Amino acid sequence: MYKEYVIGVDFGTDSVRAVVVDTADGKQISSATSYYKRWKQGLYRHPEKAVFRQHPLDYLESLEECIKNSLADLSDEERGCIKGIGADTTGSTPVPVNKEGTPLALLDEFRENENAMFFLWKDHSAFREAEEINRAFKHGSETDYCKYQGDYCAEWFWAKILHAVRNDESIRENAYTWQEHSDWITAVLCGETRPEKIYHGACAAGHKAYWHSEWGGLPSAELLGSLDPYLVKVRERYGNSPKPSTECVGKLCPEWAEKLGLSENVIISGSSFDAHAGAVGAGIGENTLVSSIGTSAGHMIVEKKGKKPDGNMNCFCGRAEDSILPGYVGVETGQAAFGDIFAWFRNLLMWPLRNIEHALSEEEVTKIEDELLAKLQEQAEKLPPEPFPVSVDWFNGRRYPNTDDSQDGMIDGLTLGMDAPYVFRALVFGAICGMKRIIDGLESQGISIDSVTAVGGISKKSPFVMQMMADVLDKKVAVVDADQTCALGAAIYAAVASGVYGRIEDAGDHMAAKTVREYLPDGEKRDFYRTHYGEYLKLAEFAEGN
Repeated sequence: MYKEYVIGVDFGTDSVRAVVVDTADGKQISSATSYYKRWKQGLYRHPEKAVFRQHPLDYLESLEECIKNSLADLSDEERGCIKGIGADTTGSTPVPVNKEGTPLALLDEFRENENAMFFLWKDHSAFREAEEINRAFKHGSETDYCKYQGDYCAEWFWAKILHAVRNDESIRENAYTWQEHSDWITAVLCGETRPEKIYHGACAAGHKAYWHSEWGGLPSAELLGSLDPYLVKVRERYGNSPKPSTECVGKLCPEWAEKLGLSENVIISGSSFDAHAGAVGAGIGENTLVSSIGTSAGHMIVEKKGKKPDGNMNCFCGRAEDSILPGYVGVETGQAAFGDIFAWFRNLLMWPLRNIEHALSEEEVTKIEDELLAKLQEQAEKLPPEPFPVSVDWFNGRRYPNTDDSQDGMIDGLTLGMDAPYVFRALVFGAICGMKRIIDGLESQGISIDSVTAVGGISKKSPFVMQMMADVLDKKVAVVDADQTCALGAAIYAAVASGVYGRIEDAGDHMAAKTVREYLPDGEKRDFYRTHYGEYLKLAEFAEGN
């Protein structure tokens, strides 16, 4: 029987993953991962300054490596079955480019200039610019540009650009414009990177650049110019209007066809953000919230166009036309830190073993580190109900509700009689309470959420976290069988763009991940957690007031 395969590529924070997928049933034929070499060496990041940059060569080299490795065991006949490639990336992760669309960091004179590299999604160095943009977008004209997305964030497109050109005159002078990683990578694969020609994804344009049909595109030139005349140039050079991720952007260019050993007839689909692709890979539909839980947490739901919210939603989420699923409004919300909080605590506990001379080998230290979170979860689950310290989850700022990058995490109720599992339980509970506060806000504005589908490593590895999530949220939480849900979602987009399926709903029915485990709320624990959720809200209120 003739097969039709597609490749899904998922650019994460630390690595890029590629999966070859059978379009008939979503079965994963092969996969490969490539870690960013420079990033792995700790280059171009300064956590103490909230600066996180990535070199474009990391993306290009890892893209080639992971796709080639995913194809290594396929026969020539099987390679000939590949119809399309889809990609997702982190975001907002923009980069300054020249007139040809080449990132400045690929030019000799900017090779080690961090401002000429990609500004990774979690770079918060532009928090002051974000505050300024937020005031302008809300109150600088008759149009409230924040009405669909809420307060502007330091992680996003305009803030990072403004911060870069204010702090590095060489970037202002040499950057013709800026491109999102998600748009640039599809352009590279198609061989057409000129800013006026490239595809723009609806996800990045709507959620991060604040494109909307109501005001006919990007925020006005007059408003952007009041912030900095350079932003007007970026607006003027934006090029094509955004399109859904199912769009056929073009065909694989000769250079990359030769590199990968694939036909030049392979279709390149539109791109998306990783969390959005993960939602598609998990089979998102109306009334189902898909939570992509990794270092941060992205929560997605879709609603039909034209539906009016019961009130002001922009403090709880961002909404963009044709994002996630074409023909719908994609609702995106999330938390700036989730798994990152647990990793921070693990690293805190591991500090003595890594920094004080001892008899343990590096292998022994690594083994302890690998086992530490599992042991913490095991012991936290055995703790008595009380005492119950509570934390607030804003360790990397607050994304929603009411974006505020200056907020910090807090832990309340600690005593000298508590050990590490108490603190760990408090951190888990705080992260889930942050999620509940967002969901309660969405439901208060008329969005119906019947269940939650969780994707990401934590959903597979931690029954403790998942059961607490079901209990605190008082909702069924489903876990799906795909290990690479984001890459699978990118593959589903490619299956539509290449014409294997006419509609994304049909592609999803055949290819999306299937539920392998469900967590149901425990009524007794639900009532217990509800009391402590009230304590979380009081602590959050205290944090906001101080």
